[in-house]
Amino acid sequence: MRRLLLPASLLTAAVVLAACTGEPTPSRAGTVDDNTTITLADATEPASLNPVQGFAPEGGSRMYDGLVGYQADRTLRPVLATDLPQPSPDGKSWTVKLHERVRFADGSPLTAADVVAEYNAVLDPAVKSPLRPDFDMLDGVTAVDELTVRFDLSYPFPSFPTRLVLGVIPHTALTAAQPPGTGAYSVAGWDKGKQLVLGLNKYYYGVPPKVVKVTVVFVPDDATRIQRLQNGDFDGIEVPPSEAVAVAKFDGVKVITEDTADYRAVTLPADNPVTSDHSVRLALNFAIDRKDLIGNALGGKGTPASTPMPDSLPEFVDPQAVYRFDRGAAGRILDQAGWVAGADGIRAKGGVRAAFTVGYPAGDLERRAIAQAFATQLRAVGFDVTAVAGAGVAQIVAGGNPFDPDLAVRQVLRTGGTANTTGYSDAAVDTALDTAHKATDPAARATAFRAAQRAYLGEPSLVTLAFVTHTYAVHDNWAGSVAITEPAVHGPLTWGPWWNLETWTIR
Repeated sequence: MRRLLLPASLLTAAVVLAACTGEPTPSRAGTVDDNTTITLADATEPASLNPVQGFAPEGGSRMYDGLVGYQADRTLRPVLATDLPQPSPDGKSWTVKLHERVRFADGSPLTAADVVAEYNAVLDPAVKSPLRPDFDMLDGVTAVDELTVRFDLSYPFPSFPTRLVLGVIPHTALTAAQPPGTGAYSVAGWDKGKQLVLGLNKYYYGVPPKVVKVTVVFVPDDATRIQRLQNGDFDGIEVPPSEAVAVAKFDGVKVITEDTADYRAVTLPADNPVTSDHSVRLALNFAIDRKDLIGNALGGKGTPASTPMPDSLPEFVDPQAVYRFDRGAAGRILDQAGWVAGADGIRAKGGVRAAFTVGYPAGDLERRAIAQAFATQLRAVGFDVTAVAGAGVAQIVAGGNPFDPDLAVRQVLRTGGTANTTGYSDAAVDTALDTAHKATDPAARATAFRAAQRAYLGEPSLVTLAFVTHTYAVHDNWAGSVAITEPAVHGPLTWGPWWNLETWTIR
């Protein structure tokens, strides 16, 4: 594997971090040089590989297949199902016919009983599946026969097939941390905290992949991943957007960029005396120059965002639901609310100083850059914001789904939503989201989602900044990556340039 040239400043930081963290070194036997194996690095290690517990909620997994799956154009295709799910005339049930002779990686046959058990487990409060809120329309699941499943709903839900991308596992493995699946790969070994190795699923019903072994090494620190890519340890990594230009000049790799619905936002907690203030929340959204932040913190790899609704779902986007960059307006809002600048230029109200911390994960160069840019910009309107590694009063968060608007925004903005981490609650936003959730007419659904965005604009819970472009460095002797708009959940085990790894070939 050819060596890459690394910027001196990043190289120095990486060497120090690698020495401190003791990152694992994968076996050099069977690297890219033998044309059959690939070693990738991931920033995060999953707590579980069980789909019931939230692994790969949008599909795209190496080890699991859903009843349906997304194609490159984000439309659904049947996978374990023989055809796309079929609704009843009243729209309150959907029927799925399974392929015959499909087996899990443990050799057991796929039957309707497996599908029924899995989706009922998601619904079971005792199981505590994080996916349960996404299935609030599902009453139950029934096996019509050995290869036919019926999903019964409490109300018509036209986009229900988007909920059927969940990887199917055997009914005997519902509580396993790494249950067998029907995908092209199966888990050959998992050294927790270090790496996970995938081998071929010998029972796979499709064409066997050319890449027969995949090693995923868990390296949370961005600089260390880049350094180890230079050392020849990895065939592919995700690259922080700010480093993409430099990495694109490396010898021996190509940089792949993917459009996403993956937003970056700053939380504004409702339990803090500064960030809970309505005027502060509104003013901060006007005070941020999103284009400048993207240019500086993200190396231009992203698009401005004011709400979590992604551009990849244009029919649901309200083009007027945008905060203009206007620091004058931000200052007037704060002045009128009694946030007055002191001698040091920092505002205060009722003895409370306009100061708070914004946290980012240690070792995450992208979110660190965002936090620092956010803090710097807010100084101009009288806020003392400090970027800190780890937990802060506010936090740089990610999320997003390019496939369905309900999954993109409802759990983020709805009162009590599983991704609503700020305690946010607004009656008008809830009403619009609930209307959209239960709408059966596509036009009415789009209208309701646009109304939710307009209502949110007047009472925000976040400073939504950008939809980031995912950037990856991949050794240039691999071919086969197909572009797709990615969700927030991505990496070697789910979405990313490797989402179709089973079709990759050596150049």
